[in-house]
Amino acid sequence: MDLQLKGHNVLITGGTKGIGRAIAETLSDEGCNIALCARNADDVASAQESISAKGVKVVAEALDVADADAFTAWIAQAGETLGGIDAFVSNVSGSNGKGDDGWISQFNYNILSAVHGVEACKPFFANSSNPSIVMISTTAALEHFMNAGPYNAMKAGLLNYSGALSQELGANGVRVNAISPGPIFIEGGSWDMIKTNMTAFYDSTLAQIPLGRLGSAKEIAAQAALLISPLGGFTTGTNVVIDGGMTKRIQY
Repeated sequence: MDLQLKGHNVLITGGTKGIGRAIAETLSDEGCNIALCARNADDVASAQESISAKGVKVVAEALDVADADAFTAWIAQAGETLGGIDAFVSNVSGSNGKGDDGWISQFNYNILSAVHGVEACKPFFANSSNPSIVMISTTAALEHFMNAGPYNAMKAGLLNYSGALSQELGANGVRVNAISPGPIFIEGGSWDMIKTNMTAFYDSTLAQIPLGRLGSAKEIAAQAALLISPLGGFTTGTNVVIDGGMTKRIQY
């Protein structure tokens, strides 16, 4: 299937590892030019080299999206370098520190970075024929999972922001959607560590998934590509749950 994405310019936060990297790889395979950022300079350089080898334009920067001035300045520079921005993928999350630190971190990375990214991309969206936003949330925002903590709460807030934003920006042709992955197995990632160090919890989680396995980053990336593409042109304000059936609510 031709997703009609060739030549699109897509900006991704946290684009060097895990789901963010899979989205960058999938979209670049479709002919998209990529702007990505992350905090680790070596990871950024490696991702830029790998994706550039496909013959697409890549703008990559090591920065902290919690630094609003640096983040928004980079978006402006990336948009100018690529000749526009057609899509923004907000993918980062904060750290689960103890007490207030964890709540502040998750708010800054999940909510504020998404808000700052959207606002900085708006001028470029005005010149795009297919502008869209994808927010990466989690099924932990939908049902109780593990604890009453900041990660779950802020990801739920991100879903509310995403849905409301779709109503506000729809008249301008900007589509806004979210993806809520369930447990995704990434080598060296959190579920890999849980499998090794918290085997009973890993096994109990796996037992809740009707399909009998964890998901892959590529499966999330494929959905992101479809939502961003012109083929998803009538889809906005939705939250796509990709969890192998783990959440038990009925998806009306």
